[in-house]
Amino acid sequence: MIRVLAAASFALIFGYAAGIALADEGSTIFSAKCAACHTIGKGKLVGPDLKGITNTQSHQWLENWVSSPSNVIKSGDPTATALVKQFSIQMPDLGLSQADVDAVLAYIAQQSGGAPGGANAAAAPAVNLPPGDPEAGRELFVGATRLHNGGPPCMSCHSISGIGAFGGGTLGPDLSNAFKDLGGESGIASFLSTTPTPTMSAVWSKHPLTPQEIANLVAFIKEGAVAQRPLNVLAQLIVLAVIGAIILVIIAATYWRRRLRGVRIPLVAGANATFLSRQPRRL
Repeated sequence: MIRVLAAASFALIFGYAAGIALADEGSTIFSAKCAACHTIGKGKLVGPDLKGITNTQSHQWLENWVSSPSNVIKSGDPTATALVKQFSIQMPDLGLSQADVDAVLAYIAQQSGGAPGGANAAAAPAVNLPPGDPEAGRELFVGATRLHNGGPPCMSCHSISGIGAFGGGTLGPDLSNAFKDLGGESGIASFLSTTPTPTMSAVWSKHPLTPQEIANLVAFIKEGAVAQRPLNVLAQLIVLAVIGAIILVIIAATYWRRRLRGVRIPLVAGANATFLSRQPRRL
């Protein structure tokens, strides 16, 4: 009996220790991949607060969702469909292994239940930034000022209010409403610091932004939340479109005229020659 109790106690202690180790590993993954968009017990950020999610959703569903949100959404799952409708940014596939997924879920469960580590560890990592300059942020965004570590300008993938009639790239979303969508200054700063999406991570892991660059970009993106695209932008585009259309008409007319002239001249010359050949010769 004593041996059985000892074995059971050892198993419980070992299992508890293994659970703590797994949760600790999940903490690291959560900070790197999840904390830019989620908290555990600190309210909504870009995505929902994850506190208690391991009690309200089945473990299998959570595994499927964390492993590949895109597949769950494509399957028509009602919970996934509701999340897409509720939040403006769809959760990306993070490329986590099964072990990573298990560790993250263990960490969420630990933090939700108030286990060692405390709920504060689940909040998005604090980013202490210097004061930001929106004009300097705009220069960084459009590429007029080079980024310190050599990354590409934001405009190559994103557009935002106030950068001209042609806007920016379309690979990433328009950031005009990012201040609201990402949860304000702290959310944007956390997102730029951790770059949780696969596309951003692939670029910025090798070219991280400096704290001052992040602060300047946050200040500029914040302005995009209240700025309207200039009314003259549409007028500029219309004028450019009209000018382009006029140029195309002129080119087409010139080409067509030359084409008709090339046909008419031989016909007229041939007709004149035929007419002259039929006229009686005068002595």
